[in-house]
Order: sequence, then structure tokens, then C-alpha cells
Amino acid sequence: MTVRLKQIAVAAAALMMSSGVAQAQQQSESYKFLQAVRDSKGDDVLKMLNQPGSRIINTRDIGTREGALHIVVKRGDATYLRFLLQQQADPNLRDGDGNTPLALAVNGGQAALVDILITAKANVNLGNSRGETPLILAVQRRDVGLARTLLAAGADPDQPDLLAGMSARDYAHDDKRSSIMAKLIDETPKKPRRAVSGPKL
Repeated sequence: MTVRLKQIAVAAAALMMSSGVAQAQQQSESYKFLQAVRDSKGDDVLKMLNQPGSRIINTRDIGTREGALHIVVKRGDATYLRFLLQQQADPNLRDGDGNTPLALAVNGGQAALVDILITAKANVNLGNSRGETPLILAVQRRDVGLARTLLAAGADPDQPDLLAGMSARDYAHDDKRSSIMAKLIDETPKKPRRAVSGPKL
């Protein structure tokens, strides 16, 4: 190997090493941030968020893909949820199953958290990896109050999921044990569905 090739090889190895170190540091910072959120260590969280150029607010767990909002919603922490949203946390961030914080709040029956997320412009029609929207989840829970809140915020009762191709309206009518939900959904008229545009011949 010539001297020039050796120099290139050494430079490439150094570059790879520094890139790996930077990535490990970022992962380490992300881990520390999410752990501080899990442990409710407000001072540590604030310190990390206040670092110049920090973009850590929407970092996600390597395994679960959960962000800070998912963590605080799961524990029903309205105060922390408001704080993170004020720090520009993305209310539509998805975890490994495609669930948004709003979907988790609905699944947990957390009406107060649903209100906070809707106020923060959470997308009420964003489905998870199975296509289940927050409204579908509310219907499946037979939670009339949450369904009413979501409908008032613009939830589409006719958006189908990906597994069964059924919408919140379909699930409500399919459930013979809860006619109240079907009546509530039927108060929301069907919107005309736009045809999918294809190539013009």
C-alpha cells in the first residue's frame, strides 16, 4: 500500500469513528432525555431542552419509537403534556405501532389529555399502522364522550381502517350492544368522498 493510500485509509477510518461517536452521543442524549421524562425529572428535561440548537424534544426511543409525549400520555400526566407541547413537541409523532399521543389518550380514556392534544392541533384523523383512527378507537371502547369530542374536532366517521376496511360508523352500527354510539355518529352526515385521480386517457 502506498503512502497516499495509507493516508486515505487512516482518514476514512477517523471519519467513520468520529461519525460513530457523534451518533452514539446523540443516542445517549436521546436516551437521557427520554429517561428524564420517564422519571419526571423536570430540571434535567428543561436543561436538555435549553441547550443551544437542541432538537431533542421529538426524539424517539430506539426500540418502541415512543417520544416524550407518548410517555407522559401513558401515565396520564396533563401538566407534563402541556409543558412538552409548549416546548414544540409534535402532537402527531407516531410510535412503533403508528399510534399518535392522541390515539393513546383515547385508548386510555383520558378525556382531559384528548382535549389538550386537540387544542395543540393533533390530527384527529391520523390512523395508526392498522389504520385505526382515534374515533375508531373511541367507538371500539364505547366511549360516547370521547367520540363526541372527536367528532366536534372534525373526526371523519367514514374513514376506514386498513385491517377490515371498516369505518367508525361501520363499527358503531355493527355493535348491537350500544345503539347510542350509532345515533351519535349518524348525527354527522357523510361527506362526499373524492374520487382518486388517475391518468387521463
